[in-house]
Amino acid sequence: MSDDSTPSLFDAMPEGGADPVAGPAEGQAGASAPDDQGPAVPAHPADTHAKDPAARAAELRHLLDYHAYRYYALDDPEITDAQFDRMLRELQAIEELHPELVTPDSYTQRVGGFVSRQFAPVTHAARMYSIDDAMNLDELDEWLARTDEALGASEANPVAYTCELKIDGLGVALTYRDGAFVRAATRGDGTTGEDVSANVRTIRDVPMHLKPEGLRRVDGGGFGHSLEIRGEVYMPKHSFERLNEQADSEGREPFANPRNAAAGSLRQKDPKITARRDLETFIYAVADEDPLHVTTQHGFLEWLKSCGFSVNPNWRRCKTAAEVHQYCADALANRDGLDYDIDGVVVKADNFASQEALGFTARAPRWAIAFKFPPEEKRTVLRDIRIQVGRTGVLTPVAEFDPVVVAGSTIARATLHNEDEVRRKNVRVGDTIVVHKAGDVIPEVVGPVLELRPADAPEFRMPRTCPSCGSPVVREEGEVAWRCVSIDCPAQAHERLCHWVSRKAMDIDGLGDELIGSLVAAGLVSDVADFYDGLDERALAACPTGRVSVAGDDILVGKVIAAKVMAQVEESRGRGLARVLFGLGIRHVGEQVARSLAAEFGSLDRLQAADEERIAAVDGVGPKIARSVREFLAVPENVAVLERLREARVSLEEERPAEERPQTLTGLTFVLTGTLERHTRDEAKAALQALGAKVSGSVSKKTSYVVAGAAAGSKLTKAESLGVPVFDEAALDHILATGEVPSE
Repeated sequence: MSDDSTPSLFDAMPEGGADPVAGPAEGQAGASAPDDQGPAVPAHPADTHAKDPAARAAELRHLLDYHAYRYYALDDPEITDAQFDRMLRELQAIEELHPELVTPDSYTQRVGGFVSRQFAPVTHAARMYSIDDAMNLDELDEWLARTDEALGASEANPVAYTCELKIDGLGVALTYRDGAFVRAATRGDGTTGEDVSANVRTIRDVPMHLKPEGLRRVDGGGFGHSLEIRGEVYMPKHSFERLNEQADSEGREPFANPRNAAAGSLRQKDPKITARRDLETFIYAVADEDPLHVTTQHGFLEWLKSCGFSVNPNWRRCKTAAEVHQYCADALANRDGLDYDIDGVVVKADNFASQEALGFTARAPRWAIAFKFPPEEKRTVLRDIRIQVGRTGVLTPVAEFDPVVVAGSTIARATLHNEDEVRRKNVRVGDTIVVHKAGDVIPEVVGPVLELRPADAPEFRMPRTCPSCGSPVVREEGEVAWRCVSIDCPAQAHERLCHWVSRKAMDIDGLGDELIGSLVAAGLVSDVADFYDGLDERALAACPTGRVSVAGDDILVGKVIAAKVMAQVEESRGRGLARVLFGLGIRHVGEQVARSLAAEFGSLDRLQAADEERIAAVDGVGPKIARSVREFLAVPENVAVLERLREARVSLEEERPAEERPQTLTGLTFVLTGTLERHTRDEAKAALQALGAKVSGSVSKKTSYVVAGAAAGSKLTKAESLGVPVFDEAALDHILATGEVPSE
């Protein structure tokens, strides 16, 4: 293909009219309600982090970790991509102003993702990075200008870019040895993925042996030991529609969108199920291009085709910002005509030498950017605003409207988050409203069409009693949420039970939302202790699943499933104190805080005996969380549940290593920075701590040593300015093997 070749999808370019990627004009519906707002991400003025940057950075790290887990591990995001990006950018801004606050586990220092325990882990040949986003044309232009400047572009010597459609699927790495397929892995956390080889073998367009034409274009007549090729697994729209039609006929919950369907299909334990799901791939990257003759991204795409890979044909090589803009506009205009979902455009520096010169940040390549499309908007009528009660008692208003198809699926409800958000959006029952899927995933109400508002449309008012139990609701000072404080609230009980069995809590597979609802309705469970002392296999087998057959009969759990669930319940008894504390749903106690409390106190007895000041002294806890823990442990009903868990042999202690290594590094403080080749940050941190060392996230005069991997940044610079000794990874290996610091 020549440099100026243009794929067929974009032969017809729109002429005249508004810029199709510019979003709603000022004054139109939606202009006053951008999709990056919502109380799922606490709103903070621009200068808020200046008042307490350490606290805000910690809060942002916790939120980013939680929402990354929802997206990557559960395929069930709660917030939009824009909201996630807003938090990430705020954290980046804080860390740039306060480099001492950067921690090894900060989301700014790593690639998002999650590695499931269901599949064997696979270490990638090279790290699979995320791609930074441009949310509008201004941000895209800033990146283009910055890249042009870094590469010394001029009018006579412009930088070429390859533009590709951003496929909304699941990242995958395919390993070939001497041209033969040997393994497939998900992206995971960027360094380690999940081995899904058996499932990928069922995807028809993944070649098991590469074509000779492609092999001849590899140095040395072959691939050598291995070559790792990367791309996206997706589900075509027609397959997605058929899958949901089948789910509907069988009384199962349909998938929310093709990406979720693709992710769920690729992670099936039974490859036969994956084979029936009609998955396909688009391949576009390689872990290391050194073995190849190609030197550009567009040349590499051609090489991939010659090997037999499925390559998206709708790419274009551009030399000016105007050409990149036009490609983005064409992609947006033509997206509905594609048989697969796209959520943007990826722009890459075309030349591999340019990519190498630009390098990477801690989490993304500097030579690529993802331009994200504005969400598709539709009008519908708001019929009601209902109140839901969550597991912590928070009352959440939910908009219910006439069903409308948005971004490929039908939506009929969307959260309005809280009373303040309803007032900010100024929506009322009876309004014609504008809705979209923020990030093409989460339904969201943009705002009302005021000129169509009925004269009698009532202003929304939050109820002052709980719609579930009738108890009074309260709104604490400084908070946006109204909350039911009754521990006997049935709605809270259901949500608490669902949280207890979730993956990061007690991880009881098979107990989903519908089945728990049936168990509650049947009187088999009312609190978490009932799973262990009130539920038996026979009663569970006879319980309805919450679904009905085609004939309209209740589908029962049955003996086989009941036996598996009860085995999971039995296994969960030994999960340990950290998971119990997290699973209890104590307000403000997330997964990391639960681990910190369990590690510090070791048992529930010692935690119960500690006063508020002692709990607050635990690293990462503080007064607010300590007060919440003490309040929870002071409620007699909660104590009774804990005692029942103890009697049911649920472990309320945290296991400690049977044989601890000599604490030869006690009194020394290490800081980890950059990318380590043979260790993850968490592994290195845990290994140093096992030797008695403290591992800090920031460099100061108190730092004993800094371990610097590839692409080390501000921490390395600060260490050098303070005269702190710096070790490489080889020195780290010596320390971990011997327990001794090398002589300087």
